[in-house]
Amino acid sequence: MQDLERAQRAMEDFLSAMGVDIEALGMEKTPERVAKMFAFLFDGLGKDTKELWGETYASGSDGLVAVRRIPFYSICEHHLVPFFGEASLVYLPKDGRVAGFSKFTELVRCLSHRPQLQERLTREVAAAIAEDLGARGVLVSLEAQQLCMMIRGELAHGARTMTTYQTGVFREDAALLSQAYHLIGGENT
Repeated sequence: MQDLERAQRAMEDFLSAMGVDIEALGMEKTPERVAKMFAFLFDGLGKDTKELWGETYASGSDGLVAVRRIPFYSICEHHLVPFFGEASLVYLPKDGRVAGFSKFTELVRCLSHRPQLQERLTREVAAAIAEDLGARGVLVSLEAQQLCMMIRGELAHGARTMTTYQTGVFREDAALLSQAYHLIGGENT
């Protein structure tokens, strides 16, 4: 449960501790705005992904389903700065049962709206599709820019990180995994 008033007070304390004059012109409402922004960025906390899917449909097909280039942003749990990019996924439905395509966007949004690590987010998206939909196999690939890499340390402007995770038949069948990578525009190396 979010407590915006407490978050606002904490932000006031934090900014003051950093030497920021929160009474200065333009700063008066900053603690309130930051609290509201983080409430939005963390609104995936405590949500059960099983509730996102709604009705599933008999597709009459036993082929792979891919959803590519779903934009996402999240907050790195190490420095509380954004990382952002695109998620692509492929799944093999069980008995041809599929979910609406927009539900995958909702899933990525829900799981990314928490303090996260890119590696964990990749695994959590794959696990939710496998568990919630009973998919026979899932491949998820995330490509992102990590703001912490860009503004501190080596100042790695433009560097992108890639993570993948696969479940089920994609762990057992190299040819099927290769086909899945091809569908999302990548290569299985």
